[in-house]
Amino acid sequence: MKSLLRLLLKNQHPQNRYPQAQTEKGMTLIELLIGTVMAFLIITPMLAFVVDMLNTDRREQVKTNTEQDIQAAVDFIAQDLSQAIHIYDNNTTTGIPALIEGQFIPTGADRTPILVFWKRQIIRSAIPADNTVTPQPSDCPTDPQPGQPRVCDDTYVLSLVAYYQITDNLPIWCQPSGLPCPTRIARYQIQDGLENKKSLTTGQLYTQFRAGQTRHRAYNAGNPATNAPAFDITRPEQNVTRGGANFDEPPEVLVNYIDHTPKPLSGGNECANALGNPAVTSAGGGSTPIGEGTLKITDPDTNSFYACVDTSRNIARVTIRGNSLRRLQNSNVPSSPENSAFFPTASVQVQGLGARGR
Repeated sequence: MKSLLRLLLKNQHPQNRYPQAQTEKGMTLIELLIGTVMAFLIITPMLAFVVDMLNTDRREQVKTNTEQDIQAAVDFIAQDLSQAIHIYDNNTTTGIPALIEGQFIPTGADRTPILVFWKRQIIRSAIPADNTVTPQPSDCPTDPQPGQPRVCDDTYVLSLVAYYQITDNLPIWCQPSGLPCPTRIARYQIQDGLENKKSLTTGQLYTQFRAGQTRHRAYNAGNPATNAPAFDITRPEQNVTRGGANFDEPPEVLVNYIDHTPKPLSGGNECANALGNPAVTSAGGGSTPIGEGTLKITDPDTNSFYACVDTSRNIARVTIRGNSLRRLQNSNVPSSPENSAFFPTASVQVQGLGARGR
């Protein structure tokens, strides 16, 4: 009996020590298909969520950039206007329409003048202070050293500044490409030259350039369009510039992506209310309110860049409306209450230096 049990254990031991290897199996086609479908159901919503977040972030960034551009443009105009000594309104005989009719400012079917004014511009260390030296700006150091004798004086020149809304379709200002293009605001400056106060000829201008400034018109006879000495700031509607082909300098673009979708102005007396209902005092002591048509200068098709001007008090209020959606697509989308956040608006009201000729 013991021999039989010992034989059975001896035969069983190798089987337990060396078990038969089991066959390994891979994924079946059905399992692979089910896994693919589950991955698609999980990844697709996540991918759509990520894409939506990226698009939202881009739209918000574009909106922020447009708001900053519009505010920077308004701040620049405010600083420019603070030096104004005469601001033109929309009066047909003494305002911007008269300047256009007299060809005193650049004109064109693709550009509308909105804000036009005269300013006094200071030129630092520009004219010689010593009568014994040759009275030319070329004698003045371009970078005077502190503590050195003052050899040149500061002076002022008159500059005619004009802000336009331009609606052409140049590709460089029309990105993404597609019509209609956004409008832009550009600035012209027609600057007078430095007057030679020591000259025996009244109103004679310097003819030599300042050393190192051979392309700076402020240091010679000024812009070719200037009409000195025929122009008199006390009569700002006469002999304003030489006009015509003398406008040889291109405008400087201040800001692009100005709204180009039609939008009516709010209220019939917006400018009158904003400027405190200005009036003209008659010789008999009475006063007549200045009409909205005289106070407001705008492009009637879009009303996205306009000015309210009270010439008698030298006050101007400027409003600009941008269009950030045009940065994202090649077509204009009208503003509405639903997308108003993408059409930022900024305004500023400035009073110039004071009375004309001051």
